[in-house]
Amino acid sequence: MNNQIKLKGIVFLALLTCVTAIKAQKTPSKKSVMAVMEKTNAYFMKKWPDPGLAITTNKTRSSNLWTRAVYYEGLMDLYKINPKLAYYKYAEEWGVKHNWGLRGGVETRDADNQACGQTYIDLYLINKDETRIKDIKASMDLMMKSGKVDDWTWIDALQMAMPVFARLGVIYNDNAYYEYMYKMYMHSKDVQGGGLYNAQDRLWWRDKDFVPPYKEPNGEDCYWSRGNGWVVAALVRVLDIMPENAPHREEYVKMLKDMLEALVPLQRPDGFWNVSLHDPNHYGGKETSGTALFVYGMAWGINKGLIDSKVYKPVLVKAWNAMVKDAVVSDGSLGFVQGTGKEPKDGQPVTFVSKPDFEDYGLGCFLLAGTEVYKMK
Repeated sequence: MNNQIKLKGIVFLALLTCVTAIKAQKTPSKKSVMAVMEKTNAYFMKKWPDPGLAITTNKTRSSNLWTRAVYYEGLMDLYKINPKLAYYKYAEEWGVKHNWGLRGGVETRDADNQACGQTYIDLYLINKDETRIKDIKASMDLMMKSGKVDDWTWIDALQMAMPVFARLGVIYNDNAYYEYMYKMYMHSKDVQGGGLYNAQDRLWWRDKDFVPPYKEPNGEDCYWSRGNGWVVAALVRVLDIMPENAPHREEYVKMLKDMLEALVPLQRPDGFWNVSLHDPNHYGGKETSGTALFVYGMAWGINKGLIDSKVYKPVLVKAWNAMVKDAVVSDGSLGFVQGTGKEPKDGQPVTFVSKPDFEDYGLGCFLLAGTEVYKMK
């Protein structure tokens, strides 16, 4: 026990050393945070006036896919602190135009198809029309009925689907949703590909393709920034929803704390994080989506009293200020957003003027971060 206390003390001192090396920056005002969120969101809503319009990149996809679902997660969080009717209507129209349905129907087991359910449930909680959650509940109930727990073979899936289970657990006061979510999470963590979580580095491999012996060019393990960001977001969103006495909550709290602690020394001098967390030279450079998700986790953790503000606030403030200064384009779009993929080389080059194949999820991540920064004292 004494050795554990000593170790924790050493780790804490190491974190403080990292933080003191970070040039102190002024905490952004609530007014400035809201202004930049409104600006970036206005750009998107103007560009996509029809929420039901299909998205065409290399092929055409219905707009209830995961990328758009992440945007609406951010929009709904923005709506909760800035309840503009236009935001609600924009999200509601998205659900209506898709008949509150899922890509692949209720039989889908793909977490990417189930991500839209997070916003459907948010909208249901505002207007208790069962139509809004009928399909997403049916889909998750079929998952549980099957007894199969190995669907989340990539870590992005945790963010897409875990909060859906948590929300249903709250609505129906049914621990079965929490228990099944936990089984699927633990399979991804400890079993899938030999286990996608590395307890030594306290980070996650994106999927089995990156579990050692795979190495980055510098010989380190490949920890994809946005992938680990998805896990951070999953934990935040689940913990924000679950009751304090919900089963397995302690696991998620510990995981979030461990991951955030591991991320501090990996921050770039400019405030961003690289796409490859342990190899800054493998497509190194600023990247907004992963950075925003880490800010989201740290700001939420501070707001809930789970992590030390003295340690983490300078880190996240530097990151937020860097995104606002270096990634927000004058028209409200976001630069330095890596396109869809699963590893550092995907969606490259990532620059201020580059446009990802989908513009929606990067903004969703930014809005999630902004809403928590806005809440900070």
